[in-house]
Amino acid sequence: MREETLRSLLLVDADAHERRQLSAVASRAGWSTVGAADLETAVALLQGPHGREVRAAILSSWNGEAGPELIAAIRQSRPSLPIIALADAGSIALAVDAMRAGASDYLAKPIAPERLLDALAAHADRRRAVGELAPLSEKIAPELPLDQMVGASPQFRTALAVAAKAARNRLPILIVGEAGSGKETIARAIHHASLRSRGPLVQLDCKAIAANIIDSELFGHMPGAFPGAFAERVGKLVESDTGTLLLDEIGALPAETQAKLDRVLATGEVRPVGCNGSNSVDVRIIATSSRALPEDFHPGLAERIASATVALPPLRDRSGDIPALARHFLARFADEPGMRSLSIGNDALTVLMRYGWPGNVRQLAGVLFRAALQADGNSLTADDFPHIAIQSRFSGRRGDISPDIGKASTDAAMSGAPGVTLYEQDGHLRSLSDIEADIIRLAIGHYRGRMTEVARRLGIGRSTLYRKLSELGIDSAA
Repeated sequence: MREETLRSLLLVDADAHERRQLSAVASRAGWSTVGAADLETAVALLQGPHGREVRAAILSSWNGEAGPELIAAIRQSRPSLPIIALADAGSIALAVDAMRAGASDYLAKPIAPERLLDALAAHADRRRAVGELAPLSEKIAPELPLDQMVGASPQFRTALAVAAKAARNRLPILIVGEAGSGKETIARAIHHASLRSRGPLVQLDCKAIAANIIDSELFGHMPGAFPGAFAERVGKLVESDTGTLLLDEIGALPAETQAKLDRVLATGEVRPVGCNGSNSVDVRIIATSSRALPEDFHPGLAERIASATVALPPLRDRSGDIPALARHFLARFADEPGMRSLSIGNDALTVLMRYGWPGNVRQLAGVLFRAALQADGNSLTADDFPHIAIQSRFSGRRGDISPDIGKASTDAAMSGAPGVTLYEQDGHLRSLSDIEADIIRLAIGHYRGRMTEVARRLGIGRSTLYRKLSELGIDSAA
């Protein structure tokens, strides 16, 4: 067996039930798991004959008393071993304590399977330096309404305009964007801006639920519907009645489930598994996908959910927003227990802007959070992000690096100038049609898709505006 396949995950202080759950999730990515009930057992396992097969450790119940001692003991035995701390959700102070004690990452319970796998993948990547580039997988800033979202790039403002317009109606919405680009944040903002804001917002991760139980999760089931169905279960569609159901990674739904969901959207009737009757529901679907829906996706369902599509650009395509995002996150962190107010220098912002951010905004937040924890001065500098600079120069992965950014573009972004780029990377002017398209996108986003106002402010008629939208290939749904 090759060494790469021998990857063990050490679970410390995990009860049997939790150990089974974490083991099942980790096994999907090829990890085996070993358990340790206390510090002494954990150290003995690491120092034993198979200790080198342990590639990461999870502390399942973080607390400020025993946690630091446990991390120190593990670090003494294996200095570079990634350590992920788990704790009940509710306080950023726990994350601060864990990171300052030497944890590599922090996840809040209940743990989303994909977040755990993302964290393990990031820490197991030997091309990344421990502790700097691994994403902090928790939401570490409060939710924002659509009109307070941070970002001035034309593509992002256009996406917000589509979202704001879609929030006002009752139709399904599809949000497409790479992992970490803010799909869930936008979905929640749409719900709170809609007429359903007083109703429930229920979330289901389609990728994290096994195919044989997804129908039960979505539609519910009756007692005796299948082996193990001892009691009635209310499905997510019924739970979200009068509100919104957020379906993460809808492309992962099995084909049969897609067809059933299409019928629910067509009729408003939900039939639980094993039930001859049905329940009437009034629910809005917001679906997310990290890529375009697969070709074999149910055509009827695809047409329904994609009637309004919000396309979020990756962070590397709106690097000019990084200075504003960085200042926004640092201001949010400063309000949390154990954190303090920090500024960020232009040298540091330039380093951040030249990186490709494969983990997008979520990764940026994690990197800034770690830098803020470790900072000695009152302002972050380029020295606080050494591994970002190294990855930007030497990464072999295309997604880890963005093309060089011209000095004019960098200076404009850091000074808060409007998000329209005049020059190409090589210093030559962009074409007039490209600049015009960016200005129109920026106007559509700024005026929230009110096309009459956009046309008036641009000094053209509505018919001229729509003609330009067609000529420039801009989505008129905005």
